[in-house]
Amino acid sequence: MVDCLRRGFPMRSRNYWKHALTRLSQRPAVDDFPRYGFALETSGRIVGVVLTLYARYQGDEIRCNISSWSVDAAFRPYAMKLIWPVLRRRDVTYTNISPAPSTLNANKALGFRLFARGQFAFLPALSPAQPSCRVLEVRPDLAEMAMLCDSERYILLEHAALGCLSLICIRDGMAFPLVLRSRRILHGLVPCSQIVYCRSLTDMSRCAGAMGRFILRRGTLLCLADANEPIPGLFGRYFPRKGLKYFKGPKPPSPGDLTFTELVVFGP
Repeated sequence: MVDCLRRGFPMRSRNYWKHALTRLSQRPAVDDFPRYGFALETSGRIVGVVLTLYARYQGDEIRCNISSWSVDAAFRPYAMKLIWPVLRRRDVTYTNISPAPSTLNANKALGFRLFARGQFAFLPALSPAQPSCRVLEVRPDLAEMAMLCDSERYILLEHAALGCLSLICIRDGMAFPLVLRSRRILHGLVPCSQIVYCRSLTDMSRCAGAMGRFILRRGTLLCLADANEPIPGLFGRYFPRKGLKYFKGPKPPSPGDLTFTELVVFGP
């Protein structure tokens, strides 16, 4: 499987794919859904792979992040047969957060629609912050965790365990959860933090000043958020048609929600 993934994504190292498969093996199973995904095999050789990251959300919502769909060139006519078993459940919301340009037409043919049409790059430390606004790094015994619902506490703790920076912003007596993932952009030259979770981009904007000063002390100046338009209250620039994110199913994720996706589980 690693060999097939390396052929399909030569820019990724063998260690990256070994780490990805190890992380999948460590994630809790969701009902009877596959833990890893599906493979296309011929004569004892794997010639196609699609990885699936399933997660259960509050209530009965189930999402599946489809990742790393790759089929060797000689077997491309079978690529759609590899993906159809994944998409058969109508009660699951499927996401594709890193579609290759060559797969965009296939995404549309399969019924995927955009939930994020661009990205907003911003400098949160330049946003104003109320003196009473506090930002706290999440830990299990943090008293302010009681201000959040069970599902948000779960998201914050699980993502912290997966290497993200999970924060709570306290403002006007209310708690706002934030999850950020460190990554590098522009050919790996520029460090930044990707917004992985917030209740809404509006809530994130209200907390941006305090959050920006918090991460600036850790050496991070720039943030990225998936968005469909410029985000009011933030100092930055909107890039349409960058970082396109797709979904298929009953409950589209909000822009700014990349929870339990390949970016988090596999790493940037």
